[in-house]
Amino acid sequence: MSHNHDHSHGTENVSDGVLLWTVIVNLGLSVFEFVAGAISGSVALMADALHNTNDAAALLIAYIARKISRKGADEHYTFGYRRAELIGAMIQLTALILVGLYLVYEAVRRIFEPEPLLGGWIMAAAGVALIVDVITAWLLWSMSKGSLNVKAAFLHNLTDAGASVAVLLGGAAIYWLDWSWVDPVITLIIAGYILYMSSGMLKKTSRILMEGTPPELSVDEIKEALEALDGIENVHHIHVWELDEHHRALEAHVVIGEARSMEELESLKTTIKTHLDERFSIGHSNLEFESAGKSCHSRANEKHCNS
Repeated sequence: MSHNHDHSHGTENVSDGVLLWTVIVNLGLSVFEFVAGAISGSVALMADALHNTNDAAALLIAYIARKISRKGADEHYTFGYRRAELIGAMIQLTALILVGLYLVYEAVRRIFEPEPLLGGWIMAAAGVALIVDVITAWLLWSMSKGSLNVKAAFLHNLTDAGASVAVLLGGAAIYWLDWSWVDPVITLIIAGYILYMSSGMLKKTSRILMEGTPPELSVDEIKEALEALDGIENVHHIHVWELDEHHRALEAHVVIGEARSMEELESLKTTIKTHLDERFSIGHSNLEFESAGKSCHSRANEKHCNS
């Protein structure tokens, strides 16, 4: 365990540095867009600045959560702090859904109450914002593959790049064609994408925090697979959950047919754990062995199954 940590420490520090820089850059972009929006009188730029501010906050949460998640287990948190990233993802996704709903409101309002905008200023500011958003999303992309927390931050910036495109196109349409309706229509499309993607990730994050069974696993299939092993008569009281998106855990009562020595039980336990790891990618398992006559699975001892 400690060797793996030391081996990846340098890479993690680089990733943290990238994440921190994206926070700083996005805060700077927010200030720039607020100023540009005030000069041009553009509500669209102010809304995009609000979105960027939310992105900067989301990235800061992701940075802090990554730091906390690496703390080792202690007497207060015996599984460690790895779920801190999931909590960070939950906060980000909730905020992103609120931003999506706000964009829907703002787009609908502008359809019925169009406001004059300076197309040239909008295009210039949105162009700068788009460049920053694309660079930030590119930096986060490689980090997002193994973390819901960073993936949520990546999604924030990807959707913000889309919002910048919408503002840029809207500015161009206003500047050359006087099509003020383009901006709210594109904003509605982007808001719909934000809400669709965020709700799916929020569902996954919530399931892990609620210790739900991984969707690709079947408790019945696990039961059948274990009961097919030599020496096992029955498996019950099965609980399967995820500590985070990379670590699965299982708890089960295993009924054996006859009394065995400690060496035989240890050998059987090793066989079960190996089978769980290789077939179901369950790396942590807690097994309670019972003899057939004294199994809590029998009606006389059923109350002990819940202990």
